[in-house]
Amino acid sequence: VQLVGSGGGSVQSGGSLRLSCAASGYTYSTYCMGWFRQAPGKAREVVALLDSDGSTSYAKSVKGRFTLSQDNAKNTLFLQMNSLKPEDTAMYYCAATYRYCSGSPGGYNYWGQGTQVTVSS
Repeated sequence: VQLVGSGGGSVQSGGSLRLSCAASGYTYSTYCMGWFRQAPGKAREVVALLDSDGSTSYAKSVKGRFTLSQDNAKNTLFLQMNSLKPEDTAMYYCAATYRYCSGSPGGYNYWGQGTQVTVSS
């Protein structure tokens, strides 16, 4: 299983970015998949999750600003990030597991390589 994240970059506060996570060797429709982030000196935290039934969940800090979507044909998960804030600055990782959705990074077997998001004020 391989996850390849992309789409990070540098934007000003209030800007937008769209992250992509391309999955291969993975049965896209029978898993939990999502995004975590880790800022320097901080623990990795959940951002948004997509469950196998299509339901989504978001961290309180990003709810209303970030949106998950998917392209099943291409096994790609997207994270649209709007109204970005400096506190959103972090390395963003896509992750997947065949187990149930969990907000704990330890519950995920597969990780992408990370894509940096930097938001300046």
